[in-house]
Amino acid sequence: MQIPRLHPDTIEEVKLRADIVDVVSEYVVLRKRGKDFVGLCPFHDEKSPSFTVSQTKQMYYCFGCQAGGNAIKFVMELGKRSFADVVLDLARRYQVPIQTLEPEQRQELQRQLSLREQLYEVLASSAQFYQHALRQSQGQKALQYLQSNRQLKEETIQQFGLGYAPAGWETLYRYLVDDKHYPVQILEKAGLIKPRREGGGYYDVFRDRLMIPIRDVQGRVIAFGGRTLTDEQPKYLNSPETELFSKGKTLFALDRAKDGISKLDRAVVVEGYFDAIALHAAGINNAVASLGTALSLEQVRLILRYTESKQLVLNFDADKAGINAAERAIGEIAELAYKGEVQLKILNLPDGKDADEYLHSHTPEDYGELLKNAPLWLDWQIQQIIQDRDLKQATDFQQVTQQIVKLLKNIANSDTRNYYVSYCAEILSLGDTRLIPLRVENLLTQIAPAAATYSKPVSAKKAWGGGKSPLSIPNSSLPTERSLLEHAEALLLRIYLHCPEQRQMIVDELEERDLQFSLSHHRFLWQQILEVSSGDGETENLASLPNLISRLQDRFLEFDSEIGLISHLFHVDEKNQKEILRTGQVVQAAIACMDLVMLEKRYRHFLELWQQTDPEAEPERYEYYYQAFYTEKIKLQQIDRQRLFSITELL
Repeated sequence: MQIPRLHPDTIEEVKLRADIVDVVSEYVVLRKRGKDFVGLCPFHDEKSPSFTVSQTKQMYYCFGCQAGGNAIKFVMELGKRSFADVVLDLARRYQVPIQTLEPEQRQELQRQLSLREQLYEVLASSAQFYQHALRQSQGQKALQYLQSNRQLKEETIQQFGLGYAPAGWETLYRYLVDDKHYPVQILEKAGLIKPRREGGGYYDVFRDRLMIPIRDVQGRVIAFGGRTLTDEQPKYLNSPETELFSKGKTLFALDRAKDGISKLDRAVVVEGYFDAIALHAAGINNAVASLGTALSLEQVRLILRYTESKQLVLNFDADKAGINAAERAIGEIAELAYKGEVQLKILNLPDGKDADEYLHSHTPEDYGELLKNAPLWLDWQIQQIIQDRDLKQATDFQQVTQQIVKLLKNIANSDTRNYYVSYCAEILSLGDTRLIPLRVENLLTQIAPAAATYSKPVSAKKAWGGGKSPLSIPNSSLPTERSLLEHAEALLLRIYLHCPEQRQMIVDELEERDLQFSLSHHRFLWQQILEVSSGDGETENLASLPNLISRLQDRFLEFDSEIGLISHLFHVDEKNQKEILRTGQVVQAAIACMDLVMLEKRYRHFLELWQQTDPEAEPERYEYYYQAFYTEKIKLQQIDRQRLFSITELL
């Protein structure tokens, strides 16, 4: 339909009612950060969120691609749609009355818009009809099922509007068409009736079924789920897709759960209608049901609008069918879970029970405790991989390792991946702690080729020759290990000579880390400093040591060949002055650099010894060298993760 020009009052009203966080959350997983919200920009590819949404300003802006605007522009840009089309859609969603500048076109527009309102009305009437039928003699079987089998109280039955569809082929049809005078076309569009294949006429979609209204977030009936009371298949029958109802974009009971999700900062997703109903009846009011489909991104984003921490718990049966359902339900959101955009947890209840069955014999507090201790999705996945496997058998061990490696490769966050590498290594070591380092090494070796973002201990030569080291050396600066160490050691000695207040800290840091100056001329100068300090008996009060530079220069008159390599350290020019003004930070950076080089040397040394040792002939020596090089490797990883100082600060 051609959309007429919209009245400015309609546009302004849409701007007022359409909350930008509400609109954007349908397409982007947002997290609260301060007063604003952040997420991954939908307009360009990025791994770190640079897309911000301000609720107070009702604006969005991406610091990566500079996209920005209000809610209307967001939907226009994302869907490549016209201004009027977007405003009209938002007006429908937020129930803004439509006004146009061309009165003659208003009637046609209103006719089109009234279709949705008619669908809402006929579905609401149908829900009332089903509720009434539940109280009649023909509905007694359904009512008894709810009260006895499901143990639901009258209050819960009324709250969820549960009802009964009579067994007749045209019962609802006659009520709505003959008595209420609704157009047949509206009933068909609402998914309530279907045309007969032969002989003309229509028949009811739902017959002799317990009826469960499905509502939108605003609480309006948009569809139904019908449970059979006989052996008829399917056991559950949902309304077909309609103008109002899309299975992949709807969650049962979200209208009742949204406040609970927001208050508890956690959403619980169960598989069945009655699981969600039972949880709400027990006071656990942050539960929704997935309508038996794999969770879609639209459904997840719908839920996550109401939880700041983005915590989502999937609670499906613990039997094989439930496990499969959980894996199926994860569906499209696995990528979000790998990236850490969703705190996804899996809860499998004991004895293969669903939530409804569990609450028949346990308290809500018991269920709450299980929710609290539900494992993260990755932990659950790992347990599924090793379940019923004998890791002492070579075949099982190999298959489990391959599946674990496949899982670990998908984890985007390096810290998370490092944690799970260690966790899986413990599992694969079968309680033998001596094997853990070896298992870690094996996993890292298999993950590394595909995991470009993994924070491995970086070889100093490789890091300083290209890319960034753990201390963020630019490729163009200090291209070799030697030149980096030369600069760091020289700067540390210059600070010691010219900043008496830093001397004790330098001595303490070197002793604590068991570091020595690696370059011979620096080691020589340090030895002279220690001898001068010791000779004066003032090593305990280094800051008060008078004329240190003068005394050292006197000593170096005897060592003419060495003085040439270190004489520049006794003088401070403008560039040196700027460097040592930041002494505390620079000392830490220089010490860290020296530490890194020493660790790298020890790591290579022990690794080489380990590789040269025969494990059969010298098992103890083999194990000792392995533990030694692995210890140095862990220290390198710790320095890499800290990244406290940029070495460019030294330049």
